[in-house]
Amino acid sequence: MTDIAAIQAAAARAQGVVRRTPLLSSPFLDAIAGRPVYLKAEVLQHTGSFKFRGGWSALTGLPQDARARGVIAFSSGNHAQGVARAAQILGMPATILMPADAPRLKIANTRAMGAEVVLYDRARGEDREAIGARLAAERGLTLVRPYDEPLVIAGQGTCGLEIAEQAAEAGLDAATVLTCCGGGGLTAGIATALAARAPALQVRPVEPEGFDDVARSLAAGAITPNTGPEAGFCDAVLTRAPGQVTFPILHALCGPGLVVTDAQVRAAMRHAFSRLKLVVEPGGAVALAAALFHGDLIAPGPVIATLSGGNVDAGLFAGVLAETD
Repeated sequence: MTDIAAIQAAAARAQGVVRRTPLLSSPFLDAIAGRPVYLKAEVLQHTGSFKFRGGWSALTGLPQDARARGVIAFSSGNHAQGVARAAQILGMPATILMPADAPRLKIANTRAMGAEVVLYDRARGEDREAIGARLAAERGLTLVRPYDEPLVIAGQGTCGLEIAEQAAEAGLDAATVLTCCGGGGLTAGIATALAARAPALQVRPVEPEGFDDVARSLAAGAITPNTGPEAGFCDAVLTRAPGQVTFPILHALCGPGLVVTDAQVRAAMRHAFSRLKLVVEPGGAVALAAALFHGDLIAPGPVIATLSGGNVDAGLFAGVLAETD
C-alpha cells in the first residue's frame, strides 16, 4: 500500500522534473460558490494533466532491466501521455493501449512523444486490461496501471504534498478538498498525503452523473461497479469501478462522494476559461463544478478543487464556450 514515505520518495525522484503547479483563486468564482475557492492547476503540469506525476513515479521506480525492456499502459489519454512523456525523457520504449474513441488530441500527442499506440473498442466492450496483460506477456513489458498501482498513487500523492504546503501558505487551517475522480489514484494519493501533512483538509471525490461508482462504493462500504460502457462527456474519469488498491484508501480517508451533471461541468469549463484563462477538459472540471454548484452538500468554509487535466479537442471546447449559462 502507498504511504507517506512512498509519496516522499516519489517527490524526491520528481525534483527538477515534475512541476509544482500553482493554487489559483478568483473573486468571481468565490462569488458563484459563496465561499473561497482555490484551484490546483494541474492543467499546467507536463502533458497537461496530473498523470505525469504518476507516470514519472512509476517509471523511475522500476529497476534498470525493466526499464530496458519497456512499459505498457492503458488509458483514455492523460495517463497515456504521462507515461509516454516519462518514457521519452528516460529513453525507454513505451506501448500505450487507448480507446479508439479517445479525443484525437490525446492520441496524436501520445504518438508524438514516441510511444506506440494500440487502439481498442471500448464501446463494444473490449477489455483493455485483458489486452494489456496479453501484450505485456508477449513482449516482456512492465504494465503500468493508470490508478491501481502503488508507485502511480505515490506519484499522484506529490500533488497532495503541494496542496498541504500551499494551503498553509494561503493561511487555510481547514478546507474541503474536492478531487476529480475516476479510478481513484489521484484521490487516494492526495488523501494519503493530506492525512499525514494536513489532516484538517478533508478530501471528497467528485464524479460525473451516471459514472458515480466511487460515490456509491463509499456509501455501500464495498466496491460497487458501474454497469454501462465507459463512454461519455467526461472521458478522463470514466471507470467501471474504483481499484482494489485505491478503494481501501478512499474508504478510510475520504468523505462522501459528490456527483455533477454534464451541464454543470460545461459551465465550470466556461468559468475556468473566462475567470482563470485556463483550458480545462470535461473530466478535469468535475471538482470545480461541485465547488460552484453543490455548496449545499459541502461543509462550510474554503474549498480546494483540482483542475486535473486540460487535454480537450478544440472543436468540443469551442462548442462548450459558445454555450450560455
